Amino acid sequence: MDLEERVTALERRLAELVEGAPAAPPVAESDFWALDALKARHPVTEETDGAVLFTGAVRVPTGHRYEWQYGLLTETVLDDDWSEAAASFAALGHPVRLTLLREVLAGLRTAAELAGLDGVGTTGQVYHHLRQLTGAGWLHSPERGRYEIPAGRVVPLLVVLTAARPVT
Repeated sequence: MDLEERVTALERRLAELVEGAPAAPPVAESDFWALDALKARHPVTEETDGAVLFTGAVRVPTGHRYEWQYGLLTETVLDDDWSEAAASFAALGHPVRLTLLREVLAGLRTAAELAGLDGVGTTGQVYHHLRQLTGAGWLHSPERGRYEIPAGRVVPLLVVLTAARPVT
């Protein structure tokens, strides 16, 4: 089969896949049920500033399930010392650390397994990154050399990653 025939076959297969893909559902008013419930509990009025809520019910590649929610009044968030969040954000601010977190969430748990990944650097560099993530609370080590994302940090991590996506 020559190149032109292969390209034609690939284009035909792509068109079949696109036609068979489900269309994105339209956004309806009822799609904002979580927001509606938050506004009912903490309305934005002349007297109150509302609240921020994040929540999730997820199953990760290991099969573990997490359900979590957290919210704060807007006033509390605005009055907090935002600089206290810097260490947490800094720990997430390195591509290798994000790779390590993704791999821990996917099931790799030991420092040796993580050090064996391509592109994460030397064993010493991996341990440095693991210390940064542990110090910021994104990881913990229930036993020597094994790492986990604390249950209460799984959904927040996914929320931060979701929030970091480009807005379309």
